[in-house]
Amino acid sequence: MALQPSLRPLVIAGSAHAPHTLDIFLDYVCPFSAKMALAIESVLVPLCTEGGKYGGKIKVIFRPQVQPWHASSTFVHEASLAVARVAPQQFWPFALALFKQQGEYFDIPTSTITPLEVRANLAKLAESIIGNNLTNDFKDLLELKGSPNGGNAVTDDLKYTIKFSRQNSIHVSPTVLWDGLVANEISSSWGEKEWNEFLSNKVAV
Repeated sequence: MALQPSLRPLVIAGSAHAPHTLDIFLDYVCPFSAKMALAIESVLVPLCTEGGKYGGKIKVIFRPQVQPWHASSTFVHEASLAVARVAPQQFWPFALALFKQQGEYFDIPTSTITPLEVRANLAKLAESIIGNNLTNDFKDLLELKGSPNGGNAVTDDLKYTIKFSRQNSIHVSPTVLWDGLVANEISSSWGEKEWNEFLSNKVAV
C-alpha cells in the first residue's frame, strides 16, 4: 500500500518495489505487538530480504499504530519516527530495542513522570542505537516549538500514520494486511511454520 516518501524507512524488509505487501500495524506498548515484532525479525526479515526465499517478491511495512488508551503511545511512536528521520537505517533496530524495553513505557511506570522525562528516557534509548553524534538531532525533532499547540517536527508524520490507520479501519495492534486486505488468520503467536505456510499459499509471483 501507499507510503509517503519521508516514511520509506518503515519498509523494514524486502524491496520497496516488491509486488506483494505485508502491512503490519504495531504499537510499541502492546505486548502482543512485541511478540509479533520478534517473529518479524527472526522469520520475515530473512525470508523477504535479498537472497531470502521471497526476496524481491514481498515487502514488509511497519505501520505505527498509536493506541490512545495507552498514554505513552504517542511519545514512543514520535520517537521512532524521529529515528526514521535522523538515522533511517536504524529505524528497525530502534523499534526492536523499544519493544524489548516496552515495559518502561507502560501505563503505570509512565504515570509518575512528566512527558519531558518520558522523552528524555527515549533519547537515552535512541542514543544507544543511533550514537551520540545524532542524538541532539533526534531531540531537536521532538522539541515542542512554535505555537502552544503546534506539536513538533514529526507531528505531520505521526498524523499521516494515524490517518492511514483510520481510513483503513485499523483499530487495534497487531493487525496485518496482505496486499491491502486484513488477514485475520495471522496471529502474534505465529512462528516460522505458520508464516511459511501462509506465504507459500499467498505468493503468486
